[in-house]
This record gives sequence, C-alpha cells and structure tokens, in this order.
Amino acid sequence: MMRPRWYAVYTSANHEKKVAAEFSWRNVESFLPLYNSVRHWKDRRVQLQVPLFPGYVFVHLALSDRLRVIQVPGVVKLVGFGGEPAALPDEQLEALRTGLNGQLRAEPHPYLTIGRRIRIVRGAFQGAQGTLVRKKGVFRVVLSLELIMRSIAVEVDAADVEPIFHQERQV
Repeated sequence: MMRPRWYAVYTSANHEKKVAAEFSWRNVESFLPLYNSVRHWKDRRVQLQVPLFPGYVFVHLALSDRLRVIQVPGVVKLVGFGGEPAALPDEQLEALRTGLNGQLRAEPHPYLTIGRRIRIVRGAFQGAQGTLVRKKGVFRVVLSLELIMRSIAVEVDAADVEPIFHQERQV
C-alpha cells in the first residue's frame, strides 16, 4: 500500500490530456504516451498528438494516495479486478517510457494474443517482450499491456529481436 507502483487510470472519452494536466497540477506523477497522427478533414490535413492508449493515463503512486487520483474530473476509475486497483509491472512501464523518450516511432496496434513471441535484445526497448509482425515490409513488435488490453507497435530491426521459447516464463 505504501510503495509507489504504476496503475492505469481509465478516463472519460477524449479526456486523457486534461486528466494528465490535472495530475501534473496536483503533483501526481503520471505518464500519457502520445503519438503523431495525420487527420484528414474536408479542407485540410492536420497533424495531431493523440494518446497511444486511448482512454488511459498511467500514474505512479502509493495506493494510500489514490483519492488524489480518483477525485480528478474526467477520471472514471483505477483499473483493477474485484474492486481493487491492479499494479502494472514497473519494468513494462519504465521500458515504455524509456523507449518513447528515445523518439522511437510508435503507433496503436490491435491487441494480439497469438503470433510469434519475441524479446527485444538491443535498443531503447531492450528487454521488452512482444509479438513480431510485418507491415509494409518493416518489422514491428507489438507490445501489449494486458491489464488494459491495449497494444502498440514499434519498428525494430530483425537483428534486434530473439524468439521466446515456450518453456521460458513470460512476464
């Protein structure tokens, strides 16, 4: 209860940036991963920064401080099971933060449960595990946050990944 952990916060639709700004104002450590997306409207194209995980903001706090989070306008709940918030693996969130700070290109991807499981052995996402896919001849790794059932795809070099064998424990 006292040790800070990472938790996923489910927000009202399209309130992720407002919630993250409110967390910052209230001195709650948060992480809202964004990506650049080009949107086509009738008369123009606009480049926007949109949430990588729509509907979610991540917070780092001790559960005893959760009231500071759930009182924020736009917050629906802390994601969890049986009414109790579930912590995300620290390594998973830190790898995501480090990788995205390295200016790697990432975009949302459908959540996958099948496919070739791999481990990234070099680069900003080193140690992360995901599913290898191809898109337009480019290798990508789909990294999934199972608690919120969301995934992102990051470009990788085929030489920077290794297969995970079934007998290995997957985190």
